[in-house]
Parts: sequence; structure tokens; C-alpha cells
Amino acid sequence: MFRAGAVRVYNAIGVVVLCLALLPGLAGADSSALDAAMQAFARGDYNKSIEILKNASASDSRNGDLYALLSRSYLQLEQYDAAVSAGEKAVSLSPENSEIHRLLGEAYGAKADHASMLSAYSFARKTQKEFEAAVRLDAHNFEAMQNLIEYDCAAPGMVGGGEDKAQPLIQKLMSMDAAEGHYAAGNCREQKKDYASADLEMAKALECKPKAAKRIYDIGDYCLKRKNAAQLLAVADQGERLAPQDPRGKFYRGVALILQGQKLDDAGKLLRDYLQTAPMNSEYPRPWTAHYWLGQLEERRKNAAGASAEYEAALKLNAKYKPAQEAVKQLGNP
Repeated sequence: MFRAGAVRVYNAIGVVVLCLALLPGLAGADSSALDAAMQAFARGDYNKSIEILKNASASDSRNGDLYALLSRSYLQLEQYDAAVSAGEKAVSLSPENSEIHRLLGEAYGAKADHASMLSAYSFARKTQKEFEAAVRLDAHNFEAMQNLIEYDCAAPGMVGGGEDKAQPLIQKLMSMDAAEGHYAAGNCREQKKDYASADLEMAKALECKPKAAKRIYDIGDYCLKRKNAAQLLAVADQGERLAPQDPRGKFYRGVALILQGQKLDDAGKLLRDYLQTAPMNSEYPRPWTAHYWLGQLEERRKNAAGASAEYEAALKLNAKYKPAQEAVKQLGNP
């Protein structure tokens, strides 16, 4: 099955800033409840965020922004039906809000990825429709444009996808913001498994100095998959200059040093600092990923016991994390 939700659905520069930016009408709702909900969201306590938002919506049932944040909270917990329901409610209350349409598209995309074949096609079409609505309502909603471009590049024609649809959007985005345009082009080439072209586009995107830390670290995610240490260091440099308090720079710098086999003590400290400071939130590399790379570090040191302990720590956090599963097998079969 194609990945109908193969969009980078979690976007933020910082989580509290994220909630405010994505939901511009929140200031009109109960600020104390929303502050508490956003704080819970920021620390990864999505159940608490949901509890607060549901209580707030009981007395303010006409506020679409409340339901949009509720949808995001459910999505973080992988409760896709609830995320879709809350997102649909949000759109019904705020039909002219571009970002709320985009958020519903995210929810539909995630649902499509976890539905039966027949249902997936229906939800995929809904995903595309919401992204299109978001772009139509706000041509400067770059995240919505990225989502729509990735959908068109990833999805087959039977559900409305097609690179021919994506290319005009990429060119439009390129004219508005070169970094965003090159990132979109690289992402599209990645969907087509044209990694040489994707590498070039992602490098150009970084050279154009993205204006948001989120985009810089999106490029970092691609470079991580490609195990491109030099580009990961460039990502960390740019990210740290733009957002010095964002812990993600430590993660990507630490991984880059491990890939290079250099300054391993520094790499270990960076990753452990990241584990101590990063929120338990899917906008950030997950803690089991950091433990996996600490395991790779210990393998570089020829410390099999230390590596095994890190891989087991990763699997304790996420038993289905395949890189750690494979690493454990490799340790057992030298």
C-alpha cells in the first residue's frame, strides 16, 4: 500500500510556539485552560492536554482552535479516529482557516496509513482535499504546500497523485522561498527514489538558509537517512545559529561525529544532553533513536556490552524499532 500519509505531519520550531503559531485564534478562548493544555502538550503529556481541552470545549463548544489542538493531541497518541473527529469539528467551526484544514489533512493522512486498503483510498482523497483547501486559503502556508507536494509525489494517480501536479507547485514555491522550493524538490525526488537528485536539492535548500529551524531539521532528517555526516554538521551549525535553545542541534551533531568516528566522547555527551533536554514529542528525534546512536558509538569503541545496553534501552522505549532490533541481531552474530 502506498503511504498516503507520507507527509511530515508534525511541524514545529518549538512546541509552545508551535501551538500558538498553528492555532492563531487560541487567544480568544479560555487562556488559562489553553496555557495548561499547551504546557502539557509541550512536555508530551497528551492525555492531560486532551483532558484539559475536552473540559474547555464543554464550555466553549464553538471554538475551532480548541478542537484543532485536540486533534493534534490525539494524533500524537496515534488515536486516529479521535484525531479525525476533532479535526472535522475544527474545520466545521473555522472553515476559512488554512492551518486548520492542513491539520485535518494530517489526521486523514495518518488514518489512511493505518486503514484497510479500501478505506485508505477514501482517506487519501480527503487528505489531498484538505491540503488543497489549506493552500487555496493561504498561498503562504508553506507547510501546507509542502504537504500537498509530497502527497502528489508519493500517491498514485488512482487517488489523485502525480508528479505532474507537484511540479508547478514546486516552481511556485521556489519563486516565493528558494529554500522551501529546493526542499520540496528534494523531497519529491526522494519519493521517487532518485537519491542523487534529492541529495543535490537538499544541499541547495540548506545553502539557501531556511528561515525556520523546523525546515533545517527536516533536512537533517533526510541527511540522517543518507548518513551524510558533513551535511548533518552543516544542519547542526545552521540550526544552532537560528535557534540556540533548540536541543536538536546536539542530536544531529552527535550523530555526525559518530558517523565520522571522531570525538566520540563529545558525541556521547551531546546525545546524552539531548536525552535530558528534548521533549518527549514527535517533532523531535525520539529517545530510542538517540539510544540507538549511542549503541553505534559503543560499537565504534569495540564495547559490545555497552552497545547492547543502549540497543536494549532503545527497544525498551519502542519494541518495534527496527534499527535497534537489527543491531541486536548483528551483535549476536558477529
